[in-house]
Amino acid sequence: MDLLRLLSKKENSKTVAKERLKLVLITDRINCSEAMLEALREDIIGVISKYMEIDTEGFDVQITPSADDSRGSPVLYANIPIKNMKR
Repeated sequence: MDLLRLLSKKENSKTVAKERLKLVLITDRINCSEAMLEALREDIIGVISKYMEIDTEGFDVQITPSADDSRGSPVLYANIPIKNMKR
């Protein structure tokens, strides 16, 4: 679930509450705090920066529900804008 999607669309409060609860349950289930997500973000930036020049302002990391709800596994989503490859 994307926070911007929540803010940009007019959804009924039941749907919004359900999506927020899913995110809370996912982060609780995998024991991932905001600090841990930020540390993960910094580590990913460090590793990828060895090979590519990336746009850190556009870099986005999220933990979202799986598209396959039958498993219920969380998914790590990373949007990494690449500026250039390093040689």
